[in-house]
Amino acid sequence: MKAIIFDLDGVVVDTAKYHYLAWRKLAEELGFAFEEEHNERLKGVSRMRSLEIVLEVGGLTGMSEVQKQELAERKNGYYLNMISGIDQSEILPGISQFISRQKRAGYKIALGSASKSGRMILEKLGLADQFDAIVDGNLAERAKPDPQVFIKAAELLGVPCSECIVIEDAAAGIDAALAGGMKCIGVGGKAILGKADIVVPDTEALSGIEML
Repeated sequence: MKAIIFDLDGVVVDTAKYHYLAWRKLAEELGFAFEEEHNERLKGVSRMRSLEIVLEVGGLTGMSEVQKQELAERKNGYYLNMISGIDQSEILPGISQFISRQKRAGYKIALGSASKSGRMILEKLGLADQFDAIVDGNLAERAKPDPQVFIKAAELLGVPCSECIVIEDAAAGIDAALAGGMKCIGVGGKAILGKADIVVPDTEALSGIEML
């Protein structure tokens, strides 16, 4: 193994809570409740697919593509406002140390995220310079479980997919990594992430892993 590709939400930083709050605010404006259990369906998927799921929850149909785009942009505005003040204090436990240790060990490091704000968030966290490649929703058109985002990251790193390890917290991300021919570490519950090569309960537990 020569490279590690990190998902963003739930692995490097918990921006998922801000996505949820932004979708919930939009749903309230549209006249229905969007609860945390509904939000589980949004993990690892693109903004437009997330909007489709939110509209399904609300039973709203028949919207034009223009209307959908307006709603997606409105939600993104809420989200960007919410994350405007994030800083290093929101990096998930153990991640900074884990990245530093793997870089010292010679691994190349990349981001592979569906979020179009990926680079901006890493800069706010003070981590951007630790990543040799950053692939976010601005570079990858196809959402997970399509492996495009991870394959692009491997290409930018100049490392074969078979020599990359992905760290993910979503089932769609695990499926994407495996579809791309990569090894995968899941962060979270085995019931959801059982397809991964290794599953750890949280980011702090990554420090105990001997890389594959």
